Amino acid sequence: MGDRFEKLQDRLRDWTKADLPGEIWHSVDLFDQDDYDILVVPSFSVDQQVGEKIEGFLHYEERLLFSLIRLRNPHTRVIYVTALPLCPIVIDYYLQLLPGIPFSHARERLLPISLYDGSLKPLSKKILERPRLVDKIRRALRPNKAYMVCYNCTELERKLSLELDIPLLAASPDLLHWGSKSGSREIFAECNIPFPDGSFTVTSTEELLEELYELWLRQPDLKRIVVKLNEGFSGEGNALLDLRPILDYAPDKCERVETINALDKQLQNLSCQAEGETWESFSKRIPKLGAIVEAFIEGEVKRSPSVQGYIRPTKEVEILSTHDQILGGADGQVYMGCHFPADAAYRLKLQDLGLKVGEALAARGAMERYSVDFITVQHPETNEWDIQAIEINLRKGGTTHPFMTLKLLTNGNFDYDTGLFLSQQDQEKHYIATDNLQKEQYRGLLPNDLMDIIAEKRLHFDSSSRTGSVFHLMGALSEFGKLGLTSIGNSMEEAEEIYERVEAVLDEETKNYGDRASSLPLNWDKA
Repeated sequence: MGDRFEKLQDRLRDWTKADLPGEIWHSVDLFDQDDYDILVVPSFSVDQQVGEKIEGFLHYEERLLFSLIRLRNPHTRVIYVTALPLCPIVIDYYLQLLPGIPFSHARERLLPISLYDGSLKPLSKKILERPRLVDKIRRALRPNKAYMVCYNCTELERKLSLELDIPLLAASPDLLHWGSKSGSREIFAECNIPFPDGSFTVTSTEELLEELYELWLRQPDLKRIVVKLNEGFSGEGNALLDLRPILDYAPDKCERVETINALDKQLQNLSCQAEGETWESFSKRIPKLGAIVEAFIEGEVKRSPSVQGYIRPTKEVEILSTHDQILGGADGQVYMGCHFPADAAYRLKLQDLGLKVGEALAARGAMERYSVDFITVQHPETNEWDIQAIEINLRKGGTTHPFMTLKLLTNGNFDYDTGLFLSQQDQEKHYIATDNLQKEQYRGLLPNDLMDIIAEKRLHFDSSSRTGSVFHLMGALSEFGKLGLTSIGNSMEEAEEIYERVEAVLDEETKNYGDRASSLPLNWDKA
């Protein structure tokens, strides 16, 4: 299987070397000119129990709808597979954003496929369980002119790539270790990048307790320790162990066995990020997924920035963007959204560190997108920022779609020297983006209702000023009251104002909604 897969991946490298105008793989990522069939399989191949904790998890497949941007090339075709049907108006919404392409022409080159399967099994597994569908997709793709993209690459995505006989634009599943919590720490050590003290992989509670003890012994002033499953999603695999209630049992105050017993008991009070998670359920996944322990970074002024990069099949590494992440949850470790760009005080440093990580990943054979998460703490006296690397993600993530949306709608470019994004008119562009604009009162809103509100209140993106909001995760709105959006402005202040106006309008439109009747009858077009 490995040799066959590598031969398929060699096609990507051959296309890269092909004497074609525009550097083909530069264009694939940045949506310039390319002439390929693209199979989009937005499969979240993650621990099923993690998915169960995230409301509207299946609708996160909509985050890769920015891939429809590729249809702006009149020769490109896209097959987009989802577990549940996409609302037609959602597809129309994205196609109407395409510049210079008639809507009908783009629509003819898009084949959406739904499996009508609402289970939490990975989408790739669902496809493989349907051989007739696999055959249909295979026949729809042009031989030697097609490739596959996905959210993250596991053995399932590799198997699907082999079944379809098309290359997969993603890091091989053989490299997944380097995107795990433990593998990330190994890369950071190799690249001499600062990262929090902690452990590598443990696979039992007994090993975990030993590592907790050793970490506390090395750092007797610790107040909290983070326990992380080796594979997680959006911070849902993280838990926080508070040492303050058991300070009397610190390693420098009593015997080793007493400290370990105290730690064991305190684990029962572990603060898990996932709602409803307990130490009992969390610990059951440690043998399967592995876990690490890590010193919790304290600080009065603390942020969670990230850097995004791209590795071409030729092993060239490019920095795409930096963000300041917006974190929430009980202990502030769950990804809620982001600001672009990251603060000027440290974004260029993040770019340099991200480039080092990308080069280390490229040397191991990785390709396509990756990101690195950090924690920065401002020193109260010098105002300098201490930067600690936290995690590498070998996949697309929550910062992928807003940046690519910005790229499409402004036709601008990221400037590595400043860390800014400039439009074609050299206007700075900033945005705030989220996957988690969620309120109880939004439940029951259909995508069509949202479109009515967007049109009536003029919340849509303004192509003349290249500012405004672009929406996603619309399929999660009716059942979960959950929506995603990217608000673009010419300054961070303007982007935040645009975002706040969207939220204010939605709040007003859904306030006492039952007391108001629609201004149009359901059969208005026949009235």
